[in-house]
Amino acid sequence: MLSLFVVLALLGVVCALYVIGRQLSQLAYIQRYRFHPAIKQKLKNKHPTLNDEQLALVFQALRDYFYICNRAGSRMVAMPTQVTDDAWHEFILFTRSYELFCQKAFGRFLHHTPAEAMATPMMSQDSIKRAWRLACVKDHINPQAPANLPLLFSIDAQFGIAGGFMYSLNCRPDGNGYCASDIGCGGGCGGGCSADSGCGGGCGGD
Repeated sequence: MLSLFVVLALLGVVCALYVIGRQLSQLAYIQRYRFHPAIKQKLKNKHPTLNDEQLALVFQALRDYFYICNRAGSRMVAMPTQVTDDAWHEFILFTRSYELFCQKAFGRFLHHTPAEAMATPMMSQDSIKRAWRLACVKDHINPQAPANLPLLFSIDAQFGIAGGFMYSLNCRPDGNGYCASDIGCGGGCGGGCSADSGCGGGCGGD
């Protein structure tokens, strides 16, 4: 009986190590992934004011988004930036490349879910809070007391993206945009967002 227990315990350890190793391999793949130049050109056509350095940062933000989607498992993660969402749209259109990427990065197909298609407003808020927490962890930021914004929450404002999501650490009742430091708190959103408008996230990946 004891030997059976030992065998089962060892099997559990082996399974856990396999899962951890697989995720680490997936995360490394995401970080190393190089997007096809044609995808970058299509994004450039949509945002002609962006230079090559800025475009590279957008695609780094897209890698960051895929990274946190992997960490979230099967839970919904909101996309907190319009320009990065545009890059994701262009990537999806390269269907074979995107499908292969998803299999290697997640072990499944990562669907693009518009905010309007989420089951409830609460799901939308939960998904942006999840994005905030995971993005902060990735960028070594305290989500409850951030000293700066993660790339995914700063890039639209940094590049002045029209219609983008603008987040601020200096939250005032009369401020514009979204109060980023409130997103990770338990009591809803603050700053320039409301229960109806959500917390500044657009589409999400499931």
